[in-house]
Amino acid sequence: MTVFKPKPANQQNRKELMLNEPISRVIPKMAIPTIVAFLINSIYSLADTYFVSSLGTNATAAVSVNASLDQLIMMAGSMLAMGANSYIARLLGRGEDHKASQVLSTAFFLAASLGAALMVLGITFMTPMVRLLGATPTCEQYSIQYATYVLLAAPFMASNFVMNQCLRSEGSATLSMVGMGFGGILNVVLDPIFIFGLNMGVAGASAATAISKLVSFSILIFPYITRRSLLHLSIRNFHFSKDIIFTVVSVGSSSMFRSGLAVVSAILLNDIAGNISDSVLAGIGVCTKIMMFPFGIILGFGNGFQPVAGFNWGAKRYDRVRESYRFSSLVAALGGLVMGFLIALFADDIILLFAGSDPEMHRIGALSIRLQCIALPIHAWVAIVNMLCVGLGNAKGAFLLATARQGSCFIPILYPIAYFFHANGVASVQALADVLSLVFAIPIAIVMTRRIRQAQESQLSTQSA
Repeated sequence: MTVFKPKPANQQNRKELMLNEPISRVIPKMAIPTIVAFLINSIYSLADTYFVSSLGTNATAAVSVNASLDQLIMMAGSMLAMGANSYIARLLGRGEDHKASQVLSTAFFLAASLGAALMVLGITFMTPMVRLLGATPTCEQYSIQYATYVLLAAPFMASNFVMNQCLRSEGSATLSMVGMGFGGILNVVLDPIFIFGLNMGVAGASAATAISKLVSFSILIFPYITRRSLLHLSIRNFHFSKDIIFTVVSVGSSSMFRSGLAVVSAILLNDIAGNISDSVLAGIGVCTKIMMFPFGIILGFGNGFQPVAGFNWGAKRYDRVRESYRFSSLVAALGGLVMGFLIALFADDIILLFAGSDPEMHRIGALSIRLQCIALPIHAWVAIVNMLCVGLGNAKGAFLLATARQGSCFIPILYPIAYFFHANGVASVQALADVLSLVFAIPIAIVMTRRIRQAQESQLSTQSA
């Protein structure tokens, strides 16, 4: 049987891109496809909310509650995806391609298994699950309808995270974009057909999401099974070794805890908001979906920066690691400032698309959007510092920053601020947590830049000796 391998020229071109192309060009090349993919996925997430909002505030609140279910599924795959991305980028930088394929295959099959376990548990304990996620008695049935089909797609969704991240780690951001983006576009097309055309209501939005995830899976796995990628995905490459598991989990655990804390914080926030009213719950949920746009751009840019930093760190090109961090920090902060200003300016018009005639939902949603926009430059820079830690394999720094925004800086202030300021407090807690995350980000950034500088100085000293 003939075995097809990637063309050496293609592999060399990708390494040339990572190691020699100007930083101001290579990071946008890596980031833009990822940003486009995140934006498309943000659009389909918002499309679910938009189409469902015509069914009433209770249905909109149900979709907001089930955003936590998406986070749970993400948690099943994100730890393995981010850890594998970081490790693979450094392995490829050192020329260890076969071991990189083992890391990919191990992460892929473990993620699919975790997604399958979540599917079985979720379907078995459906009603207690949606109540735990924050569903109120008035939106509980809608929440069950939405969760049903999404859970069926959980194994594919979890493994999609791994394939997305690993394609980026080898410099194939465009392939990742196509996989994520096409599924997102399909979701937007299917939403009105399933919700209104087939009269499925909230369940139709869930079915459209599940189908789009299956299509994304098919597209993402194609370059692996046809050997068009640098990495080889195969059950024979599954290698449950101490080295692979420890490295992937230690670095990727920051992403898992971030997703886990996002679920916990969302449940707590939903519970407080739901006790006030479904209007407040829906307003916060819509704000979260809208802010996925700037957050997606920030995360996409960070995902463009991270493999560049990791690849060059593995190749001992410390000068490029340093340059990439400076460039990314500046672009992220300025981008956050511009995006925050524009979104805050049109916050009322944006929220009206979803609030209809519900004035409280409109007021809370617009307030939360504006406050988060003020903190957006801070959030953007902290995300870059976090990605620097992930790229260079600093598990502790990555963990502290990944868990700050919706964990150590969010949960301790949630109940006090909600107690004293009620609905306004619920609307402002995320923005305040973003500002507080600087307490962790600044010292970690100082430590990381010092580490890069010392590695570069040591290298220069060795070369001159």
